[in-house]
Amino acid sequence: MNKNSLNSEALAAGLQVFMDESKDLISQMENLLLKLESGSGSDDDISALFRCAHTIKGSSGMFGMTEVERFTHVVESVLDRVRNHALELSSELVSVLLDCQDHIARLIDQACNGLEADTAFSDRLIDRLSRWLPSHSADAKTPMAAPETPQPIQSASGLWHLSLRFSPDVMSWGMDPLRFIQFLEQLGRIHHLITLTDALPHLQENEASSCFLGFELSLETSASRSDIEEVFEFFGNDMQLGILEPGCPPLAFRHLIESRPEEEAAMLGWLVECGTLNEGGLAALDAPAEQSVATTTTSRPAANDNRDSRQPENKTLKVAADRLDSLIDRVGELVIAGAGNQVQAEKTGQAGMLEAAAHLLALVEDIRDMALQLRMVAIGEVFSRFPRVVRDISAELGKEIDLVVHGAEAELDKTMVEKVADPLMHLLRNAMDHGIETADERVAAGKPVRGTITLKAFHESGAIIIEVSDDGRGLNPDTILTKAIEKGIVPEGANLSRNDINQLILEPGFSTASAVTNLSGRGVGMDVVKSNLEALRGNLEIHSEPGQGTTMRLCLPLTLAIIDGFHVGVGDASFIVPLDMVVECLELPSGMNSVDVMEHQQEALPIVRLRDLFGSHGTAHARPRVVTIRFGGKCIGLVVDRIHGKCQTVIKPLGPLFQHVPCVAGSTILGDGDVALILDVVQLVRHVMTREQRRHALQEGLAA
Repeated sequence: MNKNSLNSEALAAGLQVFMDESKDLISQMENLLLKLESGSGSDDDISALFRCAHTIKGSSGMFGMTEVERFTHVVESVLDRVRNHALELSSELVSVLLDCQDHIARLIDQACNGLEADTAFSDRLIDRLSRWLPSHSADAKTPMAAPETPQPIQSASGLWHLSLRFSPDVMSWGMDPLRFIQFLEQLGRIHHLITLTDALPHLQENEASSCFLGFELSLETSASRSDIEEVFEFFGNDMQLGILEPGCPPLAFRHLIESRPEEEAAMLGWLVECGTLNEGGLAALDAPAEQSVATTTTSRPAANDNRDSRQPENKTLKVAADRLDSLIDRVGELVIAGAGNQVQAEKTGQAGMLEAAAHLLALVEDIRDMALQLRMVAIGEVFSRFPRVVRDISAELGKEIDLVVHGAEAELDKTMVEKVADPLMHLLRNAMDHGIETADERVAAGKPVRGTITLKAFHESGAIIIEVSDDGRGLNPDTILTKAIEKGIVPEGANLSRNDINQLILEPGFSTASAVTNLSGRGVGMDVVKSNLEALRGNLEIHSEPGQGTTMRLCLPLTLAIIDGFHVGVGDASFIVPLDMVVECLELPSGMNSVDVMEHQQEALPIVRLRDLFGSHGTAHARPRVVTIRFGGKCIGLVVDRIHGKCQTVIKPLGPLFQHVPCVAGSTILGDGDVALILDVVQLVRHVMTREQRRHALQEGLAA
């Protein structure tokens, strides 16, 4: 591999790190702006907001993204005035800053993809920002000076000393230490710089993409310690940064010298050469330890000079999603192989083989759980997108709406998080457009002027439940039924339950909106929400009361990869039920061959016979069993012939010919090589509940 390809790979890696970091910072900016606008923020939040813009500006300059740097500099200037209490963070300013935050994200995306920066839009936003800047700072359209050009020092406060040691791998991530050192000249003037070359290997052993240099330098600046640290924040644990403030006590010098691998005499010489240490300082260093300690109590305190000791060790490692997917696939195959090994050991009947196989299976189960945990993320990753959406759409609709979030810490598989975002977004927009009334309508109904939408997530029976609730007008069953009849979705005179009527809004082409708007009225969306959730083996329940509000309840499995299963048999067929949803196993009472409900714990338990549902062949058991399962707060019983017990289950997708088989979520390979179908508990529960609702409706009709 030649040097050019190494540099190219390093730049690509560095850009990816920068994109990931900037994405997080931009998300933080949005959250902080919304928090501050709501009045729940603090001065610390304002400072954090400023640091986000400052870090993006500095990091973009390192990669030559001049337009990002130019535009973010103006945003940073406004935030600096807010931080210094020279400017109030009004709702109008927050709106402009949110637009600026969106534009920064676009500029970074354009730069990283080699596209031309939209400078015209930058200038329009800068014009909007100029009203919050002093007159001499308003003309920000002139490109900023390159990082190598030092800005004038307003009031030098003495010499800072910086001791820099870089990991050899920093350049492989696309980060050039010299660019960062040059960037220091935006904070002040580099008084003296010493390049340390002692760690350089022999020419034959040198790697072109590795860094073996260290630096000792003195900086004349009026900047703060945090400003200097933020210049190198991008390196994380790939460097050691030692900082000595002007006038710091001798003990701080002693800590720095002891933290470096070089000889003490060499370090003292470099400190003197940089002008950081004079003869008086040398004498103080030679004083007894007691005198040095006493000095620290009367002098301005200096923070610990060793970056690694200032911060806890970073124990987070970013891994590409495709690598995790490959790992899960391999673990799945390991689970199948482990189950097969267990079956073979049971055939031998040897105690030693059985014990070894059981131990192996337990280890595989632990590895499976740990691998799946790697892909689990908090649902808050999705929820964090919605406060901005609610703010913008409520302003567009002329409504006052609050968003309340509960359970953002609930976890589910990352692939699920990515796929549930769009359905949730549509439900949220519908709640704002259709659910929440106008201010006049709410006052007339005796409600508060501000509407409330609640997002709630929690775990239940091996699934995650997400609820989108509003305190709006609710669904009108008469209007829905009338529209459905007009569109031919249901026949005239149909006798439907309230739940069946609510489910009609999920039909393709259904809409009760009287006019088409930017948000709704075209009759598309809810049917897509339904199909997207069903593709995830999920379910959507609708609960609504006219005048009181609506709750959309999403029930989703935690993962689509590997689960603990409960193996049952019906005739010649095998089925798997997700173990987390199994409540208990019962024996079917005699004489119940033709009924669909059994009494259990003084309550009616709906049952479904898997033999009849799937048309299974083979000899039926004389004493069938009932496996009770729970999902979404509802219990049903599954009538089976045999119960085999717990097993690790790798979910395999069904082929195109079998994707539409009802009540089946996938398949798996058992330890003996046979194939078992994984039951879709969501569809099973829905099937039984629909059957029971129709039975009740029929009974009510006969009684009438």
